[in-house]
Amino acid sequence: MLTLDLHPIFRNNRDIELALRQAIFTATRTGETVVEIIPGKGTGKLKKRVLAFLGQPHIKKLYDRFETDPSNDGRILVHFRCTA
Repeated sequence: MLTLDLHPIFRNNRDIELALRQAIFTATRTGETVVEIIPGKGTGKLKKRVLAFLGQPHIKKLYDRFETDPSNDGRILVHFRCTA
């Protein structure tokens, strides 16, 4: 599982977008089945930004589904189709 913790870069919009893109593209390229994105709980603004990113049509076609961890609201799991 690939993990992306957004805590260190939460104030820089360009870095957030770049980190999300890199994580998604790396997962698709390497055949990773799950990417864990940690926006944290906070005010929920960063989580909404991540969900908006994942909802973009050109990004949405790269993964199978995503879910918010039921036991940790500050964690998003993005699932990819198994290519094997």
